[in-house]
Amino acid sequence: MPPRVVSLVPSLTEAIAVSVPGALVGATDWCTHPAGLDVTRVGGTKNPRPGSVLALAPDLVIANEEENREEDLAALREAGVEVLVTEVRDVPRALRELDRVVTACGARTRPRWLDEAERTWTELPPPGQRTTAVVPIWRRPWMVLGRDTFAGDVLARLGVDHLYAGHPDRYPRIGLEELRAAAPDLVVLPDEPYRFTPEDGPEAFPGLRCALVSGRHLTWYGPSLTQAPRVLAEALRGVPR
Repeated sequence: MPPRVVSLVPSLTEAIAVSVPGALVGATDWCTHPAGLDVTRVGGTKNPRPGSVLALAPDLVIANEEENREEDLAALREAGVEVLVTEVRDVPRALRELDRVVTACGARTRPRWLDEAERTWTELPPPGQRTTAVVPIWRRPWMVLGRDTFAGDVLARLGVDHLYAGHPDRYPRIGLEELRAAAPDLVVLPDEPYRFTPEDGPEAFPGLRCALVSGRHLTWYGPSLTQAPRVLAEALRGVPR
């Protein structure tokens, strides 16, 4: 029998569910994949309900140093629950952490999707040209990708260099006027964590090319990694000049 697992990270929830059926007993309200996932919901990534987690008597809780708050994880450890905390800052680390997670959750063999994801990214051809971008991930206030982020590494491997990669903060707050003045080749607008849409986002950047992209393929590390290069490249290529 696999261990009883609660996942507090949406992308890792998907990875566990498809790799070790029956292991997951709980997940956050934001865990939307795979479709129809039937487990107990334990709150949000930033505000899980410890009582709901403990009531499931998990053998293991899966977390992430960026997605989850240390005080919540500490409370679970103090209650005697083992917590596995992942750290993902680039694609190679994501692949290693995914292997570690599914193994800890009881996978007897390496999942086929993980092998496919590793091949996809390892064999990715060098981009023909490079593009500069700003990548908002929130508005009110405006926040963008900064240094040392998984999404930034994904874009860099696709030929997109975001202009705040050298900022001291990982997700800096930058005023809209400064973002416009940076004059990027492209503004990349994902649909999560903030849900940018054709009507909500591009209007803030008149005169700049805007690409609406799948947040799941840009920010999730899991089975979506197998399709991410193709899905994102199509969205980025489809922006009119």
